[in-house]
Formats: sequence, structure tokens, C-alpha cells
Amino acid sequence: MPTPADFLPAGDPLAPLRARTGRRIGADTVVDLGRRVHGLRLADDVIAGGDLIRPALRELRVAVKLYREASYSDAVGRALLVQVGELAQIAGWIASDAGQYGEAERIYRTGISAARQAADLTLAGNLAGSLAYQYSNTGREDEGVALARAAVHDAGQNAPAKARALYHDRVAWAHTKRGEAQLAMRALGEAADALAEDRPGSEAPSYLYWVDTGELRVMEARVHTELRRPLRAVPLLRDVMSNYEPTHTRELALYLSWLAVALADANEPEEAARTAERVITLASTVASERTAERVQAVLCRLEEFSGTPEVASILTLQQAL
Repeated sequence: MPTPADFLPAGDPLAPLRARTGRRIGADTVVDLGRRVHGLRLADDVIAGGDLIRPALRELRVAVKLYREASYSDAVGRALLVQVGELAQIAGWIASDAGQYGEAERIYRTGISAARQAADLTLAGNLAGSLAYQYSNTGREDEGVALARAAVHDAGQNAPAKARALYHDRVAWAHTKRGEAQLAMRALGEAADALAEDRPGSEAPSYLYWVDTGELRVMEARVHTELRRPLRAVPLLRDVMSNYEPTHTRELALYLSWLAVALADANEPEEAARTAERVITLASTVASERTAERVQAVLCRLEEFSGTPEVASILTLQQAL
């Protein structure tokens, strides 16, 4: 089985300069960087990758430069590596959302290097799982399965419950994209079991703030949709979106796109068309390659029902646009 170490970048972009010319920094500098990293995560909740990619890459360049050129104690150096790894994860995610997959992969690999140098296997697992997710969605399904499973293995049973749940979820999606239903369902069960071990007040990295039962239900619904099981997918998606935060426009468009496909699979073309119209409207307001690709997936699925007036209207409108 491969490990995240097999995906380290060529050379060492984090190698400190022999003659460091930067100032000496302490823990306060690292804390400030951590705040900016988390701010970028929160921004990603409401702003799409196309609009965030430049500030994200700028922050990552500054952090790497700081690590390479500044002087600091061993403890500060390790903490700085952790922040570089966390920043690489969200910057890679943003780059992927912007459709810059090569750039995203390079960033993820740099982040894996930083996390492993800091001996933070939970963070390395998050980065490896993020890259695996991109592989699974861009035609590299075999690599996606291998890396997603490696992330789970490397993080180990001592990783926080939320981390293990997230990593099993990515395994489920990777198997789904290869059409391996039984393995996907098993991984979903393992994700639910892991999250059930989470307790109020238990320690977990701040980057896992969004992992909860609702997100696991969304993944379960997506898996059922991809496996053409609409009777399971539709109720799950409706339940999750009944209380979903409307300011999270990109995610709302993505989740609605899965609902539209599931409704089409359930032979409900009129409702699928109404949902698709919402997807198209929301997607037009965000600079996200993910939502653009999902719009096309929805339209392709609806073509089977082109004789239905509601569907024909949607298809005609999209062709005109």
C-alpha cells in the first residue's frame, strides 16, 4: 500500500536557507498565521475558489518564505510547519475549486511534506485525503482509492474521531467513483462509527470544525446518487438542506445538483427540472469549477427527459446562455 510519503514533492520546497536572512520569530507569529489560515477556511465557506485563489496562494508563499528564511526555536519551527501544512490544505482545496488541478496537487504535496516533517500524521492524512478526493473527481480513480486508504492507515486509530470520520468518508467516495458499492457502503459505516466516538469537549484540530453528522449524511446521499439509488438519496438530501445555511452558496448549489440527478433517477423530471433551475441560478453567482461541472452533469442527466416541457425549458435556456 502506498503512503502519503510517496506523494512528497520532488526536491524540498521547504528546505530552509543555509544563511537565513529573515528576522527571528516567536510563538506569537505562528499564532497570527494560524488565525489567518482559519480566516481563509471560513472565507471558503462563502466565497468560491476563483475569487479566493490569489489571496490563498499569496498567504502560502509568505508562510513558506517565513519558514525558509526566518530564524526560530525548534518548537516554533515545528508549529510553523503545522501552519504551512494547514494553509496548504485550504489553498489546495481552493485551487482545486478554481479548476487549477495541477497547482492544487503541487500545493497538497508541499503540505504533506510540511505535515510529515512536523510529525503531524492527522494533518498529513487530511492533506492526503484532499488530494485523493481530487484524484477521484478528475479521472484518476485508482490513485484516489489508494491514497484515500493510505490516509486512513497513516493517521491511525489515535487520530481524532472527526478526522477518522472524514478520512473514511473520502474512502467511501473513492470507491464510489470506481463503482465499488459494497466497499463504499462499508467505508460509510466506518465513518459513522468513528464520528459516534466524538464527545463534547474532545480535542480536534480547528480545521475539522465542519465535520458533523449532517456532512456525513450529505456524503451518504452523494454515494447513493452516484450508485443510482435515488430512493435513499432523495430523503437524505432533502433533510440536510431543509436547514442548510443559505449563505454557503457553492455548497448549496452542489448539494442541489445531486438532488436534481437523484430526482431524475427517481423518474421525477418535473421536480428535477425545478431543482436544476435553482442549481443553475446559484452556480451563475460563484466562480467555482466544481459547480460548473455539476451543472453540466445535471443537464446531461436531464436530456433523457427532453420531451418534458419543464426540462425542455431548462435545456433551451441553458443552450441560449
